[in-house]
Amino acid sequence: MSQPLRIGILSTARIARSFVEALRQSERVTVAAIASRDPGKAAAFAASLGIGRHFGSYAELLADSDIDAVYIPLPNSLHAEWSIAAARAGKHVLCEKPLATSAAEARAMFDAARRHGVQLVEAYPYLAQPQTLKLRELLKDGAIGAARLIQASFGFTLTDPGNIRLNPQLAGGALMDVGVYPVSLIRIIAGQCPVRVQATAHWTQGSEGAARGVDSALAATLEFADGLLAQVTCSFGSALHRQALIVGSAGVIQTTYPNHTSAQQPGVLSVRWGNGPKAVDGQLESAPINGFLAEAESFEGLVREGAARWTGASPTESIDIMMTLEALLRSARSGAAAAVI
Repeated sequence: MSQPLRIGILSTARIARSFVEALRQSERVTVAAIASRDPGKAAAFAASLGIGRHFGSYAELLADSDIDAVYIPLPNSLHAEWSIAAARAGKHVLCEKPLATSAAEARAMFDAARRHGVQLVEAYPYLAQPQTLKLRELLKDGAIGAARLIQASFGFTLTDPGNIRLNPQLAGGALMDVGVYPVSLIRIIAGQCPVRVQATAHWTQGSEGAARGVDSALAATLEFADGLLAQVTCSFGSALHRQALIVGSAGVIQTTYPNHTSAQQPGVLSVRWGNGPKAVDGQLESAPINGFLAEAESFEGLVREGAARWTGASPTESIDIMMTLEALLRSARSGAAAAVI
């Protein structure tokens, strides 16, 4: 086997720690360096997790010729800037969701990656999980016929008023944090971008007298050209939940589409084959694996062997997701339906 893909991380955010800990199990990918705008934070993070190198700026890490790729878990508003900088430095990029703050930014990011001959992908660990791969297989094989209705949701309770997820300057909000998961799942299942959305939201108080801050909860309907209808909900003020219902012309699938599974909490698909009184119900349990690990090794396959090895969102899907997120926020702000353009 060739040496592991050497990844540097831009940020010492909590999710970066989870990423590092997951990759300890990998022989194909290693975290070789960490960078922070605070040199002390970078040094402490590296020491606590046994990372060989640390840098006091993101630019220093990108200049390191011993780094093959970067993982970017920065605030949403910084994804485009540093993904493009990484591409210019010749680094492959695994960027946290949402890929950007707009479809225009996402297109610019993919353009930069193509110009500089590197791979850029959006990080959704659940897409690398065995239960999602099995879901894709079932849908491709027509196990429930054509998808007719999809309901997907994700929410939890956010109690810290200072959390960056509530900062509009950093492109925060429930939709951009947890809502991207159901939106991405629906896009993957549908195989197409919705044509119109209608959304409503609850909003946090804006700063300096502004009427609105970010969406703390959002619910929406997505309409597709082929007649498929989907519903999305997301929230910062609910009990933790993550679930999806996919209703086809000839059956039903339910899934929690988690990012991480374990022996105690395996990935499970509940399936109903058939649509009449003779329909058969069953459960399909998938092998447990950490989502960060599965995703990172899929990314390594992409970098070294090509697109066929990548299980996550394609560039077209990521751009469609961003277009949908923009339309949902336009609709929620205006109270009117919005075209996805």
